Amino acid sequence: MIPGPTNVPERVLAAMCRPMIGHRSEDFHNLFKGIVEKAKLLFRTSGDVVLLTSSGTGGVEASVQNLIKRGDKAIVPIYGEFCSRAADAIERVGGEVFRVEVRLGSVPRVEELRKAFEEAGEVKLLFIVYNETSTGVAFRRIREASKLASKHGAYFVVDAISNFAGDELEFDSMGMDLCVAASQKCLAAPPGVSLIALSKRVREYLEGERPTTLYFDLIRHLKYEEKHETPFTPSVPIFQALDVALELALEEGLERRWERHRRCSNAFYSAFEAMGLTPFADEDARSTTTIAVRYPEGVDDEVFRSKVEERGVLIAGGFGGLKGKVFRVGCMGIVNKEMVLKTVDAIAEAMKDFGVEVDKEAALEAVESEC
Repeated sequence: MIPGPTNVPERVLAAMCRPMIGHRSEDFHNLFKGIVEKAKLLFRTSGDVVLLTSSGTGGVEASVQNLIKRGDKAIVPIYGEFCSRAADAIERVGGEVFRVEVRLGSVPRVEELRKAFEEAGEVKLLFIVYNETSTGVAFRRIREASKLASKHGAYFVVDAISNFAGDELEFDSMGMDLCVAASQKCLAAPPGVSLIALSKRVREYLEGERPTTLYFDLIRHLKYEEKHETPFTPSVPIFQALDVALELALEEGLERRWERHRRCSNAFYSAFEAMGLTPFADEDARSTTTIAVRYPEGVDDEVFRSKVEERGVLIAGGFGGLKGKVFRVGCMGIVNKEMVLKTVDAIAEAMKDFGVEVDKEAALEAVESEC
Protein backbone atom coordinates (compact mmCIF):
# COMPACT_ATOMS: atom_id res chain seq x y z
CA MET A 1 0.00 0.00 0.00
CA ILE A 2 2.78 2.42 -0.95
CA PRO A 3 2.32 5.19 -3.57
CA GLY A 4 3.80 2.97 -6.28
CA PRO A 5 4.81 0.50 -7.50
CA THR A 6 1.35 -0.82 -6.72
CA ASN A 7 -0.19 -4.29 -6.57
CA VAL A 8 -0.32 -5.86 -10.04
CA PRO A 9 -3.16 -8.20 -11.15
CA GLU A 10 -2.23 -11.77 -12.08
CA ARG A 11 -3.44 -11.24 -15.64
CA VAL A 12 -0.96 -8.37 -16.05
CA LEU A 13 1.91 -10.31 -14.45
CA ALA A 14 1.23 -13.28 -16.71
CA ALA A 15 1.64 -11.09 -19.80
CA MET A 16 5.32 -10.61 -18.95
CA CYS A 17 5.89 -14.35 -19.29
CA ARG A 18 4.87 -14.47 -22.93
CA PRO A 19 7.55 -15.47 -25.46
CA MET A 20 9.93 -12.66 -26.39
CA ILE A 21 9.21 -10.85 -29.66
CA GLY A 22 11.44 -8.60 -31.76
CA HIS A 23 10.73 -4.89 -31.55
CA ARG A 24 10.77 -4.60 -35.36
CA SER A 25 8.40 -7.53 -35.87
CA GLU A 26 4.76 -7.57 -36.93
CA ASP A 27 3.85 -8.96 -33.50
CA PHE A 28 5.37 -5.90 -31.86
CA HIS A 29 3.71 -3.57 -34.37
CA ASN A 30 0.32 -4.94 -33.33
CA LEU A 31 1.19 -4.72 -29.63
CA PHE A 32 2.48 -1.16 -29.89
CA LYS A 33 -0.47 0.06 -31.96
CA GLY A 34 -2.91 -1.38 -29.42
CA ILE A 35 -1.15 0.25 -26.47
CA VAL A 36 -1.18 3.69 -28.10
CA GLU A 37 -4.85 3.41 -29.05
CA LYS A 38 -5.84 2.36 -25.51
CA ALA A 39 -3.66 5.01 -23.91
CA LYS A 40 -5.36 7.72 -25.99
CA LEU A 41 -8.73 6.56 -24.66
CA LEU A 42 -7.52 6.82 -21.06
CA PHE A 43 -5.89 10.22 -21.66
CA ARG A 44 -9.14 11.28 -23.35
CA THR A 45 -7.22 12.72 -26.28
CA SER A 46 -7.35 12.59 -30.05
CA GLY A 47 -3.72 13.72 -30.19
CA ASP A 48 -0.40 11.90 -29.96
CA VAL A 49 0.85 9.61 -27.21
CA VAL A 50 4.53 8.67 -26.88
CA LEU A 51 5.75 5.58 -24.99
CA LEU A 52 9.18 5.68 -23.36
CA THR A 53 11.01 2.84 -21.66
CA SER A 54 11.71 4.85 -18.51
CA SER A 55 10.34 5.74 -15.13
CA GLY A 56 7.99 8.67 -14.76
CA THR A 57 10.99 10.88 -14.04
CA GLY A 58 12.22 10.08 -17.54
CA GLY A 59 8.93 11.37 -18.89
CA VAL A 60 9.35 14.62 -16.95
CA GLU A 61 12.92 15.00 -18.25
CA ALA A 62 11.68 14.36 -21.79
CA SER A 63 9.08 17.10 -21.50
CA VAL A 64 11.64 19.56 -20.17
CA GLN A 65 14.42 18.70 -22.62
CA ASN A 66 12.10 18.98 -25.61
CA LEU A 67 10.39 22.23 -24.64
CA ILE A 68 12.96 24.28 -22.72
CA LYS A 69 15.93 26.04 -24.28
CA ARG A 70 18.59 28.04 -22.45
CA GLY A 71 17.09 31.28 -21.22
CA ASP A 72 13.45 30.17 -21.47
CA LYS A 73 11.25 31.10 -18.51
CA ALA A 74 9.02 28.63 -16.70
CA ILE A 75 6.62 28.94 -13.79
CA VAL A 76 6.57 26.01 -11.36
CA PRO A 77 4.42 26.06 -8.22
CA ILE A 78 6.29 24.35 -5.38
CA TYR A 79 4.25 22.31 -2.88
CA GLY A 80 6.33 19.15 -2.55
CA GLU A 81 9.38 17.16 -3.61
CA PHE A 82 8.27 16.36 -7.16
CA CYS A 83 7.46 20.01 -7.85
CA SER A 84 11.01 20.87 -6.78
CA ARG A 85 12.45 18.14 -8.99
CA ALA A 86 10.61 19.52 -12.01
CA ALA A 87 12.01 22.98 -11.31
CA ASP A 88 15.52 21.53 -10.94
CA ALA A 89 15.17 19.67 -14.26
CA ILE A 90 14.27 22.93 -16.01
CA GLU A 91 17.23 24.75 -14.49
CA ARG A 92 19.63 21.97 -15.50
CA VAL A 93 18.91 22.65 -19.19
CA GLY A 94 19.39 26.39 -18.72
CA GLY A 95 15.81 27.47 -18.09
CA GLU A 96 14.90 30.24 -15.68
CA VAL A 97 12.38 29.07 -13.10
CA PHE A 98 9.90 31.29 -11.28
CA ARG A 99 8.92 29.27 -8.23
CA VAL A 100 5.54 29.92 -6.64
CA GLU A 101 6.18 28.55 -3.16
CA VAL A 102 3.31 27.71 -0.82
CA ARG A 103 3.00 26.04 2.56
CA LEU A 104 3.41 22.26 2.39
CA GLY A 105 0.02 20.61 2.59
CA SER A 106 -1.59 23.30 0.45
CA VAL A 107 -1.63 24.24 -3.24
CA PRO A 108 -1.40 27.71 -4.82
CA ARG A 109 -4.39 29.79 -5.78
CA VAL A 110 -4.75 30.68 -9.44
CA GLU A 111 -4.31 34.33 -8.44
CA GLU A 112 -0.80 33.50 -7.23
CA LEU A 113 0.00 31.93 -10.60
CA ARG A 114 -1.43 34.97 -12.37
CA LYS A 115 0.84 37.23 -10.35
CA ALA A 116 3.85 35.08 -11.28
CA PHE A 117 3.02 35.45 -14.99
CA GLU A 118 2.82 39.22 -14.60
CA GLU A 119 6.18 39.37 -12.83
CA ALA A 120 8.01 36.92 -15.12
CA GLY A 121 7.19 38.51 -18.46
CA GLU A 122 7.35 36.17 -21.45
CA VAL A 123 6.90 32.64 -20.09
CA LYS A 124 7.54 29.46 -22.12
CA LEU A 125 5.63 27.03 -19.94
CA LEU A 126 3.65 26.48 -16.78
CA PHE A 127 4.49 23.17 -15.10
CA ILE A 128 1.95 21.69 -12.68
CA VAL A 129 2.28 18.53 -10.62
CA TYR A 130 -1.33 17.35 -10.59
CA ASN A 131 -0.81 14.92 -7.72
CA GLU A 132 2.11 15.48 -5.31
CA THR A 133 2.81 12.18 -3.57
CA SER A 134 5.33 13.59 -1.09
CA THR A 135 2.67 15.68 0.67
CA GLY A 136 -0.56 13.93 -0.32
CA VAL A 137 -2.02 16.94 -2.12
CA ALA A 138 -3.71 17.36 -5.49
CA PHE A 139 -3.94 20.52 -7.58
CA ARG A 140 -7.65 20.70 -8.50
CA ARG A 141 -7.54 23.92 -10.54
CA ILE A 142 -6.25 22.33 -13.73
CA ARG A 143 -8.74 23.95 -16.10
CA GLU A 144 -8.21 27.41 -14.59
CA ALA A 145 -4.43 27.04 -14.80
CA SER A 146 -4.74 25.89 -18.40
CA LYS A 147 -6.71 28.99 -19.36
CA LEU A 148 -4.15 31.19 -17.61
CA ALA A 149 -1.25 29.58 -19.46
CA SER A 150 -3.09 29.89 -22.77
CA LYS A 151 -3.84 33.57 -22.13
CA HIS A 152 -0.11 34.22 -21.75
CA GLY A 153 0.91 32.04 -24.71
CA ALA A 154 2.66 29.49 -22.48
CA TYR A 155 2.63 25.73 -22.84
CA PHE A 156 0.73 23.92 -20.10
CA VAL A 157 2.64 20.85 -18.89
CA VAL A 158 1.20 18.45 -16.31
CA ASP A 159 2.84 15.70 -14.28
CA ALA A 160 0.00 13.21 -13.69
CA ILE A 161 2.30 10.29 -12.93
CA SER A 162 0.65 9.35 -9.65
CA ASN A 163 -3.02 9.83 -10.52
CA PHE A 164 -3.43 9.00 -14.23
CA ALA A 165 -6.27 6.43 -14.52
CA GLY A 166 -7.14 6.94 -10.84
CA ASP A 167 -8.44 10.50 -10.81
CA GLU A 168 -10.26 12.78 -13.24
CA LEU A 169 -8.03 13.59 -16.20
CA GLU A 170 -9.21 14.62 -19.64
CA PHE A 171 -6.28 15.86 -21.68
CA ASP A 172 -8.14 17.59 -24.49
CA SER A 173 -10.99 19.20 -22.53
CA MET A 174 -8.67 20.27 -19.69
CA GLY A 175 -6.50 22.13 -22.19
CA MET A 176 -3.21 20.39 -21.51
CA ASP A 177 -0.31 20.70 -23.95
CA LEU A 178 1.74 17.85 -22.53
CA CYS A 179 0.94 15.31 -19.82
CA VAL A 180 3.26 12.72 -18.28
CA ALA A 181 1.99 9.44 -16.82
CA ALA A 182 3.63 6.16 -15.81
CA SER A 183 2.82 2.47 -15.72
CA GLN A 184 3.39 1.60 -12.04
CA LYS A 185 0.84 3.76 -10.25
CA CYS A 186 -2.94 3.80 -10.87
CA LEU A 187 -2.58 1.69 -14.02
CA ALA A 188 -1.42 -1.21 -11.80
CA ALA A 189 1.32 -2.36 -14.17
CA PRO A 190 5.01 -2.97 -13.42
CA PRO A 191 7.32 0.07 -13.49
CA GLY A 192 9.25 0.84 -16.64
CA VAL A 193 7.08 2.79 -19.10
CA SER A 194 6.36 6.50 -19.19
CA LEU A 195 3.39 7.65 -21.28
CA ILE A 196 3.33 11.20 -22.68
CA ALA A 197 0.33 12.85 -24.32
CA LEU A 198 1.05 15.79 -26.63
CA SER A 199 -1.19 18.49 -28.05
CA LYS A 200 -1.11 19.40 -31.74
CA ARG A 201 0.39 22.74 -30.74
CA VAL A 202 3.33 21.07 -28.99
CA ARG A 203 3.92 18.68 -31.87
CA GLU A 204 4.05 21.56 -34.35
CA TYR A 205 6.56 23.36 -32.16
CA LEU A 206 8.75 20.28 -31.70
CA GLU A 207 8.87 19.55 -35.42
CA GLY A 208 10.87 22.73 -35.88
CA GLU A 209 13.26 22.12 -32.98
CA ARG A 210 16.21 19.83 -32.25
CA PRO A 211 16.39 18.83 -28.56
CA THR A 212 19.67 18.22 -26.78
CA THR A 213 18.59 14.65 -25.96
CA LEU A 214 18.69 11.71 -28.35
CA TYR A 215 16.90 9.06 -26.32
CA PHE A 216 14.09 11.40 -25.26
CA ASP A 217 13.67 13.14 -28.64
CA LEU A 218 9.86 13.09 -28.85
CA ILE A 219 9.65 13.84 -32.56
CA ARG A 220 12.01 10.96 -33.27
CA HIS A 221 9.66 8.73 -31.28
CA LEU A 222 6.63 10.03 -33.18
CA LYS A 223 8.28 9.38 -36.55
CA TYR A 224 8.91 5.76 -35.55
CA GLU A 225 5.39 5.55 -34.18
CA GLU A 226 4.13 5.89 -37.75
CA LYS A 227 5.56 2.39 -38.24
CA HIS A 228 4.24 1.26 -34.81
CA GLU A 229 7.78 1.05 -33.45
CA THR A 230 10.08 2.77 -31.00
CA PRO A 231 13.42 4.26 -32.14
CA PHE A 232 15.33 2.33 -29.47
CA THR A 233 14.85 -1.12 -27.93
CA PRO A 234 11.86 -1.01 -25.58
CA SER A 235 11.22 -3.18 -22.55
CA VAL A 236 9.08 -5.69 -24.43
CA PRO A 237 7.78 -7.63 -21.36
CA ILE A 238 6.70 -4.40 -19.66
CA PHE A 239 4.97 -3.26 -22.84
CA GLN A 240 3.09 -6.58 -22.91
CA ALA A 241 2.05 -6.10 -19.29
CA LEU A 242 1.04 -2.48 -19.90
CA ASP A 243 -1.16 -3.54 -22.80
CA VAL A 244 -3.16 -5.83 -20.50
CA ALA A 245 -3.29 -3.21 -17.72
CA LEU A 246 -4.75 -0.66 -20.14
CA GLU A 247 -7.24 -3.27 -21.32
CA LEU A 248 -8.35 -3.94 -17.74
CA ALA A 249 -8.81 -0.21 -17.10
CA LEU A 250 -11.00 0.12 -20.18
CA GLU A 251 -12.98 -2.99 -19.24
CA GLU A 252 -13.73 -1.43 -15.85
CA GLY A 253 -14.61 1.92 -17.41
CA LEU A 254 -12.68 5.11 -16.68
CA GLU A 255 -15.42 6.87 -14.70
CA ARG A 256 -16.04 3.75 -12.62
CA ARG A 257 -12.31 3.46 -11.99
CA TRP A 258 -12.14 7.09 -10.85
CA GLU A 259 -15.14 6.51 -8.59
CA ARG A 260 -13.60 3.36 -7.03
CA HIS A 261 -10.45 5.31 -6.20
CA ARG A 262 -12.57 8.13 -4.71
CA ARG A 263 -14.56 5.73 -2.54
CA CYS A 264 -11.44 4.03 -1.18
CA SER A 265 -9.76 7.39 -0.61
CA ASN A 266 -12.77 8.76 1.27
CA ALA A 267 -12.78 5.59 3.36
CA PHE A 268 -9.13 6.11 4.32
CA TYR A 269 -9.63 9.74 5.28
CA SER A 270 -12.76 8.95 7.29
CA ALA A 271 -11.05 6.02 9.04
CA PHE A 272 -7.96 8.01 10.00
CA GLU A 273 -10.07 10.86 11.34
CA ALA A 274 -12.15 8.35 13.32
CA MET A 275 -8.88 7.18 14.87
CA GLY A 276 -8.01 10.74 15.84
CA LEU A 277 -5.22 10.98 13.25
CA THR A 278 -4.72 14.13 11.17
CA PRO A 279 -4.24 14.11 7.39
CA PHE A 280 -1.32 16.31 6.35
CA ALA A 281 -3.02 17.99 3.39
CA ASP A 282 -5.57 20.76 3.68
CA GLU A 283 -9.09 19.40 3.21
CA ASP A 284 -9.60 21.20 -0.12
CA ALA A 285 -6.27 19.93 -1.47
CA ARG A 286 -6.35 16.28 -0.43
CA SER A 287 -5.10 13.74 -2.93
CA THR A 288 -7.31 10.86 -3.98
CA THR A 289 -4.42 8.50 -4.61
CA THR A 290 -1.92 9.26 -1.83
CA ILE A 291 -2.99 9.83 1.76
CA ALA A 292 -0.37 11.49 3.97
CA VAL A 293 -1.02 11.40 7.73
CA ARG A 294 0.80 13.25 10.53
CA TYR A 295 2.42 11.12 13.20
CA PRO A 296 1.15 11.56 16.77
CA GLU A 297 3.75 12.64 19.28
CA GLY A 298 6.16 9.86 20.25
CA VAL A 299 5.65 7.57 17.24
CA ASP A 300 8.91 6.59 15.54
CA ASP A 301 8.52 6.38 11.76
CA GLU A 302 10.70 3.37 10.97
CA VAL A 303 9.57 1.33 13.96
CA PHE A 304 5.91 2.15 13.27
CA ARG A 305 6.09 1.12 9.62
CA SER A 306 7.90 -2.11 10.53
CA LYS A 307 5.06 -2.93 12.95
CA VAL A 308 2.52 -2.29 10.17
CA GLU A 309 4.54 -4.50 7.84
CA GLU A 310 4.57 -7.30 10.43
CA ARG A 311 0.80 -7.30 9.99
CA GLY A 312 1.10 -7.81 6.24
CA VAL A 313 0.85 -4.24 4.96
CA LEU A 314 3.61 -2.08 3.47
CA ILE A 315 3.17 1.70 3.74
CA ALA A 316 5.57 4.56 3.01
CA GLY A 317 7.22 7.15 5.20
CA GLY A 318 7.74 10.80 4.43
CA PHE A 319 10.79 12.10 2.62
CA GLY A 320 12.52 15.40 2.09
CA GLY A 321 11.37 17.86 4.75
CA LEU A 322 8.63 15.48 5.88
CA LYS A 323 10.90 12.54 6.73
CA GLY A 324 9.81 11.11 10.07
CA LYS A 325 6.82 13.46 10.27
CA VAL A 326 4.20 11.63 8.19
CA PHE A 327 3.34 8.21 6.86
CA ARG A 328 1.83 7.78 3.40
CA VAL A 329 -0.68 5.27 2.08
CA GLY A 330 -1.10 4.59 -1.62
CA CYS A 331 -4.70 4.38 -2.80
CA MET A 332 -3.96 3.28 -6.35
CA GLY A 333 -4.46 0.67 -9.00
CA ILE A 334 -6.49 -2.33 -7.88
CA VAL A 335 -7.21 -0.84 -4.45
CA ASN A 336 -10.50 -2.10 -3.00
CA LYS A 337 -12.50 -2.28 0.22
CA GLU A 338 -10.68 -5.36 1.51
CA MET A 339 -7.29 -3.68 1.07
CA VAL A 340 -8.50 -0.56 2.85
CA LEU A 341 -9.89 -2.57 5.76
CA LYS A 342 -6.67 -4.55 6.18
CA THR A 343 -4.54 -1.41 5.99
CA VAL A 344 -6.65 0.50 8.52
CA ASP A 345 -6.63 -2.47 10.88
CA ALA A 346 -2.83 -2.83 10.67
CA ILE A 347 -2.25 0.89 11.25
CA ALA A 348 -4.62 0.97 14.23
CA GLU A 349 -2.90 -2.00 15.87
CA ALA A 350 0.55 -0.49 15.26
CA MET A 351 -0.59 2.77 16.85
CA LYS A 352 -1.75 0.82 19.91
CA ASP A 353 1.74 -0.67 20.16
CA PHE A 354 2.99 2.90 20.74
CA GLY A 355 0.33 3.55 23.35
CA VAL A 356 -1.68 5.80 21.04
CA GLU A 357 -5.38 5.51 21.85
CA VAL A 358 -7.34 4.92 18.64
CA ASP A 359 -10.88 3.75 18.04
CA LYS A 360 -10.29 0.91 15.61
CA GLU A 361 -13.91 -0.16 15.51
CA ALA A 362 -15.06 3.34 14.55
CA ALA A 363 -12.39 3.43 11.87
CA LEU A 364 -13.46 0.11 10.38
CA GLU A 365 -17.10 1.20 10.49
CA ALA A 366 -16.12 4.34 8.56
CA VAL A 367 -14.57 2.17 5.86
CA GLU A 368 -17.71 0.06 5.63
CA SER A 369 -19.89 3.13 5.22
CA GLU A 370 -17.69 4.76 2.55
CA CYS A 371 -16.84 1.67 0.48
